[in-house]
Amino acid sequence: MTQPPPPNQPPDPRGGFGAPTPPPQEPGYGYPQQPGPGYGHPQQPPADQGYGYPQQPPYGHPGQPQPPQPDQGYGYPAQPQAPYGYPTQPQYGGYQQPAPPASGGGRKLSAQLQIVIAAAVAIALIVGFGIWYATSGDGSEEAKGAGGTTQGSTGGGDTGAQGGGGGKEKAPADTQAKVAFKIDIPKVPDVTGVTGSWITDKAFVKPGVDSLVAYDLDKGGVLWTLPLTGQMCGASRHVSADNKLPILFEAAKRVAPRYFQQCTEVGVVDLNTGKLVWSDAVSLGDEKARLSEVTLSGSTVAAGGGDGGAAFDLNSGNPRWKPKEDANRCYDLGYGGGPALVAVRKCGSYDNPTVLVQNLDPVSGKPLSQYKMPTGVKYASVVSSLPLVVAADVGETAGDGSGISDFFSIDEKTGKLKAKITADADQYAARCRTTQVESCTRALVGNGKLYVPTEEHEGSTGEYGSETNEIVAFDLATGRMAPEKADAGDKYTYVPMRMDGASLIAYKEAPYDKGGRVVSVDGATMKETLLLENPADKSPQNLERTFTLTGADLRYADGRLFISDNLLSKPRESDTGPKDYLAVSFAVPR
Repeated sequence: MTQPPPPNQPPDPRGGFGAPTPPPQEPGYGYPQQPGPGYGHPQQPPADQGYGYPQQPPYGHPGQPQPPQPDQGYGYPAQPQAPYGYPTQPQYGGYQQPAPPASGGGRKLSAQLQIVIAAAVAIALIVGFGIWYATSGDGSEEAKGAGGTTQGSTGGGDTGAQGGGGGKEKAPADTQAKVAFKIDIPKVPDVTGVTGSWITDKAFVKPGVDSLVAYDLDKGGVLWTLPLTGQMCGASRHVSADNKLPILFEAAKRVAPRYFQQCTEVGVVDLNTGKLVWSDAVSLGDEKARLSEVTLSGSTVAAGGGDGGAAFDLNSGNPRWKPKEDANRCYDLGYGGGPALVAVRKCGSYDNPTVLVQNLDPVSGKPLSQYKMPTGVKYASVVSSLPLVVAADVGETAGDGSGISDFFSIDEKTGKLKAKITADADQYAARCRTTQVESCTRALVGNGKLYVPTEEHEGSTGEYGSETNEIVAFDLATGRMAPEKADAGDKYTYVPMRMDGASLIAYKEAPYDKGGRVVSVDGATMKETLLLENPADKSPQNLERTFTLTGADLRYADGRLFISDNLLSKPRESDTGPKDYLAVSFAVPR
């Protein structure tokens, strides 16, 4: 048991004395986050960092590259256990709705209710609850890398081409989709995160309550259910070539009145069979390390959290490295996986940390290169591990809760900065959860470019309800904006999902009298091809609109679109309204 600290000295969250007391940890996997720009007050960056130069010009015009930053220091500090900080909440568009009940089960949280719960959680945190957190992100992206696929929302690796040509997804003869199946919401004891979903050649896989469940791709019947010791609290965006998925889960089931367990267990699930291949925990003396996110690169499973980072062999579960103490208070905040393994490492004090981005040897954990982030960066998020692209909110200047003021294109071999791309918060709609390394959404990397959507703006007609947006591209070598852009058209809004070869797969949020669409966007010409269009009829439209795009997973593959929720809550007896679902599948004729 931890002894009380000496007088006037705050407790070290790892059990020692003298360490600065950080803000409370972020709420759990799938839990609503705190609104607003985040903890603390924005800091003014130093003059030598170049902030205050003109921002990127409006979309549609070439941007100006920013010169590389000095002081790209190298080094390999060891890995101790240091705490996370306080989160920010991405705020971006999507369907908005009340929170109707789900018959016989839980219900989904409305945006307003999520904010209310987030406020309540913040109060609980202040009085001493140590809430864990993790998320696997929404959106969907699939890119070959390290022998597997990526099913997250960031670019998982360059295709090597400079745009042009497509990927696996081809336009079907009939693009008009119908509702294929619906999955009921399970009974939940309290607010429960069910973030993430995955597609295999046979199954749609989704977290349940203390379980992971696979459903038939076409009819939605349950193929298998994997019981877990507790609730899933994290999962990898990346899946191995033989469909092995790293996950995090709690060691015990949640019990009233707190409904809270630490996120400590890491394991690998075979998505073909529904079997848990192995599971383990990271020991720190007599305690288990707190974990908040997990990823995969090649045969290495890497997990990070408030106590540092650890890695395991994908197939055997044998440890590859564990958190270590050092004099500089350095620790691995988390990892970005896929074609390469990248660590975001923090050193020094909480208020004035040094943040390092390290390209690692995935077997030994030794850094192959390192980039030192500019002064004023407290967190960094990996958008793509190869080519290496990182997002950060420098000096907390973004001001919109997006977690992004700039993107950094880094040479993964040398650790040198190639280009810095300023992301004007009023123009661009990519988002990252600042305290998590692999959490960015709506930003894709491929063809030597960074693709991001613009914020919604008035359409060409200027009429009410004509809002639209575009997808623009930046050259990773120069930072310049490409002249080509994809235009969603009046009343439609692009939500980039994933790369597909040299093309982008995007969902198009539709006007009230249309169904949503899935399109393929050519990465060079930025011309779109329709892959799927949901029905405009009221009943299927209502199904589609019960999901908020800020709180849902979008997955598309082979003529099938899956929309699933990430956060459920216990229903109230007073709830009235149409039934909600955990997931809905739309499919074109086969």
